[in-house]
Amino acid sequence: MAVTNLSVEQVLAWRAHRQLLHRPSGNDAVAVVGRLAGVQAQVASAAEQAVAARQPAPRPGTTAAALAARTLVKTWAMRGTLHLLPTAGAAACLALLAAGRFWEKGSWQRSFVTVGQLDAIAEAASSALDGRILGREALTAEIVARTGDATLAAHLGSGWSAVLKPLAWQGLLVHGPADGNRVTFTRPDTYLPGWSGLPTPEEAAARVVPAYLGAYGPADPETFDQWLSRGGSKRPMLRGWFRSLVEAGELVPVTVDGRPGYARTGDLPEIAAAEPTDDVRLLPAFDQWVLGPGTRDTTVVPAARRADVSRAAGWIAPVVVHRGRVVGTWEARDGEPEVTLWPESPPVPADRLDEERSRLRSYLKGVGDA
Repeated sequence: MAVTNLSVEQVLAWRAHRQLLHRPSGNDAVAVVGRLAGVQAQVASAAEQAVAARQPAPRPGTTAAALAARTLVKTWAMRGTLHLLPTAGAAACLALLAAGRFWEKGSWQRSFVTVGQLDAIAEAASSALDGRILGREALTAEIVARTGDATLAAHLGSGWSAVLKPLAWQGLLVHGPADGNRVTFTRPDTYLPGWSGLPTPEEAAARVVPAYLGAYGPADPETFDQWLSRGGSKRPMLRGWFRSLVEAGELVPVTVDGRPGYARTGDLPEIAAAEPTDDVRLLPAFDQWVLGPGTRDTTVVPAARRADVSRAAGWIAPVVVHRGRVVGTWEARDGEPEVTLWPESPPVPADRLDEERSRLRSYLKGVGDA
């Protein structure tokens, strides 16, 4: 089989369109989050802004409204971080994470709880959350009382929530509506409309792998797995997911400037025809443009500037993107986007940058007035 070779410029131009950075009309929060295969939501304002950056006329509060309507759900998902996921597609993402059984590793059990203790936590939480919404303290108290294991309190009360993440991945727990500044938890089957449980890993992969490649492709299995689980999936299982999709004709091997990967078969004509534009985008902290391929992808983030983007304590900086590449960072000071362009980057059109700063300034003012 002849392998199609694509250029990085074609791929980045196509990704920008697929990730809705041209801001077409009709993109509500659910559509944007779905196209991006999830939006990281460790910082709620950054998730809101990631959606706004892809809408022609953004309004503050759209992700909160979708969460209230239960068309989006917040839960621990890819890489163990909080994400917004479309309610209709959340189970597939979670099923792939559950398939990794990360909590069965000896290192995880030595750091947190045993598999037996986790099973007891899962059973107690499932009973406690049946048709109920509980804050962390109330849920912790219920689990300790139901299991009779007081040693669990410290793990359950940890802000890192390590022992609750496997419950989320198994579809036993999601975030409920916020109670002021406090998080709440509930069960997806009693809270989310249409929840039917987790699909098999094979069924899930048939949905999630193409969804990922439809926003961040072409990519190889290892890049996909870094996005999914920081490389934690079992190798035979991971390779099998891609192999099955190739055999079904949904994926095809390609190279991008000589680097091998896979693309969705139907995307090849669009990628080959994609042309860069001079658009400039100011994208928020933790934006999927960076997180999808990962900060180690030097076609997006220059190797010498990775530390400027991927900072201490897991912070991913807001970035300036031109022609698909990160060319600087920015931060908001009193509602004003202050931009730092890297001197070694190619020139950025001043008029396009000014337009983007003005747009973002208006959005930030709207957030402040809300």
